[in-house]
Amino acid sequence: MTRVPGHPGPQHAGTAGTRIAGAMDANQDLRALFGESSAVFASLAGPAHMLEAANAAFFTTIGGPERTRTGIPLGQLVPELVDQGFIALLDRVYRTGKPHTIREARVLLGAGAAAREAFFDFTYEPRLDAGGNAVGVRLIGVETTQVKHAQRLTAEHRVLLEQIARQAPLPDVLDGMARAIEELAPEEVLVSVLLADADGRHLRHGAAPSLPDFYNQAIDGIATGEGVGSCGTAAHRRQPVIVTDITADPFWDDFRDLAEKAGVAACWSTPILARDGSLLGTFAMYHRTPRAPQEADLALARVFADTAALGIERHQAEQARKAAEAREKAARDDLAFLLNASTALSTCLDAAEALKRLAEACAPTLAPLCAVDIVEGGRVHRVAAAAPTPAQRDLLAAHIPVYDAADDAVARVLASGTSEVARRTPTGPGPWHDLDVTGYLCVPLVDRGAAFATLTLLSTGRHTFDGHTVALAEELARRAAAAAHNARQYTHRAALARDLQAGLLLPGLPDVPGADVATYYHPAGEGLEVGGDFYDVFPLDDGRWAFLLGDVCGRGAMAATTTALVRHTARAVAPLLPGPVDVVQAINRALINRPGSHGTGFVTLVHGQLTPTSTGLDIELVRAGHTLPLHLDIHHTVHPVDAPGLLLGVAPDPHLTPRHLHLHPDESLVLYTDGITEARRDDELFGDQRLTDAVAGAPVRPAAQRVIDTVTQAVHAFTGGHDIDDDQAILVLTATDPEPEA
Repeated sequence: MTRVPGHPGPQHAGTAGTRIAGAMDANQDLRALFGESSAVFASLAGPAHMLEAANAAFFTTIGGPERTRTGIPLGQLVPELVDQGFIALLDRVYRTGKPHTIREARVLLGAGAAAREAFFDFTYEPRLDAGGNAVGVRLIGVETTQVKHAQRLTAEHRVLLEQIARQAPLPDVLDGMARAIEELAPEEVLVSVLLADADGRHLRHGAAPSLPDFYNQAIDGIATGEGVGSCGTAAHRRQPVIVTDITADPFWDDFRDLAEKAGVAACWSTPILARDGSLLGTFAMYHRTPRAPQEADLALARVFADTAALGIERHQAEQARKAAEAREKAARDDLAFLLNASTALSTCLDAAEALKRLAEACAPTLAPLCAVDIVEGGRVHRVAAAAPTPAQRDLLAAHIPVYDAADDAVARVLASGTSEVARRTPTGPGPWHDLDVTGYLCVPLVDRGAAFATLTLLSTGRHTFDGHTVALAEELARRAAAAAHNARQYTHRAALARDLQAGLLLPGLPDVPGADVATYYHPAGEGLEVGGDFYDVFPLDDGRWAFLLGDVCGRGAMAATTTALVRHTARAVAPLLPGPVDVVQAINRALINRPGSHGTGFVTLVHGQLTPTSTGLDIELVRAGHTLPLHLDIHHTVHPVDAPGLLLGVAPDPHLTPRHLHLHPDESLVLYTDGITEARRDDELFGDQRLTDAVAGAPVRPAAQRVIDTVTQAVHAFTGGHDIDDDQAILVLTATDPEPEA
């Protein structure tokens, strides 16, 4: 018997060169699979179609030595041809004297289980005597069976490759491959594919549609190793292993009874190898009787082993991608949990509220039950509890740990400043039985090196704490401690910021003749720092009015200093200078010449002057690096107002270009800061187009405040009401109908 055939192809694994060499032998494998066509010839005589002569290929085709006879009718020599219509066709050619050609004629040769399907291109030519009378028929055929099989094999192979390309489930690909081979094989064959574990030490069931279930279950998980059947040995050697007779091969000593029960007598196994030579599995062809492979069989195994390798590698890559995505999603979920919890904590106005939100964030995400305790005046107070039901929450909230009790987990964690976790109920008295508590995690909240509170998570039922949960709880506790510390300072800081901001904005809107004026200001976050957005409207000589809206780089005291410098400079010089260009240049000089201790941040600004007329408002404005103002005309069309100019406080000459426009009654000029267009929903910005659409959607004959309401509502709907990242300011000037002259 033969175990490892000596034939061209990959014999050793572990190098990319082997795979490349296998690819270079693809044509040879195809030639072995498809074979070469053979021509048959036979000369028949008389109406009985007596076989007078034939070539060797003819006798080989119809059945070999037992049919190598002449002098008898073809219908007697090959009786199966009668019912298939071939003798009737010979009769017609003999009778009419006309030749006949047929392409890809299907012929069944032999009988019963030994019958063989073949395909031929036939030509039937009459044999004529000197008088033109038919005396016989000459048959010439070219066998196209291999071509037909090649077409079917190519079609099935293409289907498999298409399945792999569109990432069909691997079991479907392998099952389809096995069934295709079993159908294409000229003799009965049972195909099995086993898949290697990640470590390459065991083989798992992949596909075997025609093998008995008990057999597939028995070999599922077999080890790879020398002498472990055909497949285990092939996987170990990284070489094909051919067992032609299972009953006599020592490789099958441990599986011989199983093979006999399954009715298999031969097994040819080919390893399925990745491009780097690592083991992916095995491809096996079983036979019911002892049998040695032909070169076509070995070529078929190589072709489909390579196809299986492609499918398995594609599957493994997809699984690796999904696993990476799952890990990434878990990391994103953790980050989102921390960010959401941190946001909830950081928006609290007092420490007690922050700790209540801490408990709400933890249950049920980290544990079914949660309690937060704080030390005040030498005593422990339970300030928050969270549970699945109100009754459980009330029961947990009513339990108060003892601050100096040695057997109390909260007391120990407060004393040590170290987390404590256990898969049992907490020590000391408590409603543990009533709440079905099975474990706990107690984490300290530390401020300036001392624990001032604890976060206690309680397990129920089968819930347990792993290292991942402990890490999340400790990180959240650190953030909660910082939030509680910051919350205690919030009220004072917020009040201070509000007082300072109020001094930098208009205390009230002036009454501008011929114009409806509205403003909007919303600080980022909770308004703990002075923002950088500002606006102003003030009168000039000759009935003119000045307006400006700008944005200072940065926040806090420096931003307040810069805002005050811009506003006060504008109010001081605007009555003395001829127009907006001169005013903004003066502001730019003031910014460049300010002391370094007063800040160095740049400023973006829109400044203009308006003059009421009998037909609306005449406006002249300049833009210094700011967002484009929007002109809402009487037809509710929105036009950006472009007036080129550089931002201020950077270069001596901002290169300002004045822009003139006229607002007819009910037309509006909308000025805004980038906090509007850069409002976020996840990673998406509100943007210029949504702002334009919102302004255009303002009511007909809109008041200035209605324009602002439409924009702010659109921004709020876009962000979902979440806190904004940047200050937002809007100034709207709407021309009104001029008052009739007295």
